[in-house]
Amino acid sequence: ICQTSASPYFLFKFLVIGSAGTGKSCLLHQFIENKFKQDSNHTIGVEFGSRVVNVGGKTVKLQIWDTAGQERFRSVTRSYYRGAAGALLVYDITSRETYNALTNWLTDARTLASPNIVIILCGNKKDLDADREVTFLEASRFAQENELMFLETSALTGENVEEGFLKCARTILNKIDSGELDPERMGSGIQYGDASLRQLRQPRGTTTQNKQQCNC
Repeated sequence: ICQTSASPYFLFKFLVIGSAGTGKSCLLHQFIENKFKQDSNHTIGVEFGSRVVNVGGKTVKLQIWDTAGQERFRSVTRSYYRGAAGALLVYDITSRETYNALTNWLTDARTLASPNIVIILCGNKKDLDADREVTFLEASRFAQENELMFLETSALTGENVEEGFLKCARTILNKIDSGELDPERMGSGIQYGDASLRQLRQPRGTTTQNKQQCNC
C-alpha cells in the first residue's frame, strides 16, 4: 500500500452504508488505522476518513464517508450519497434483520448516488461464525442477483477489510480505463489529483476543434 505525499492520480468518493450495529465504523477504522476500534458507539450523522492506496500502479486517494445506520439520521446521511463512485454495503452475518434491510440501502445508493455506483456487499463479523444467521451462499446469491461484488469481512481480525476497499477501487479504475465511467462527468465521484492529469487524458483533437470554433 502506498502512502505518498505526491498528488494521487485520482480521488474516489466512497460511502460505507448499512444498518446500525453492523460494524461500519470499525471497518473504516481497521482500513485507515490498521487496528480494531474497541470503544465504538453508533455514528451520529457521518464520519470521514481517507487513505492513499496503490491500485493497478496508480495512486488513488479514497475519501470515505461512514454514514449512520439509525433511521433518525437517514435524512442527514442521504445528502452525502450524491456523487459517490463506490460503496461498501454492510450487513452483520449474525443478524438476519440487517441482511433483510439491504434492499432498501441498495435502492438509496443507486437512486441518490448514481445508477453506476460500484458496490461491494460486505458480510461483516465473520469472526462470529458460531452465531451466524445468514449463510455465505444466500448472501452470495443476493449479490449476484443485484450485480454486486461480495466478501465476508471481520473488522476485528482485519480479514478481507483492505481487500473490500481495494476491490471496489480496482473496479472503478477498470471502468474508467474502459470508458464506462467518465471522470469529467459531474457527480461521478471521481476527481483528478492534479489538474495536469486531466489534460493528459483529454481526447485527441479537442484543442483542434476548439480552434476551429474560434472566430477571432
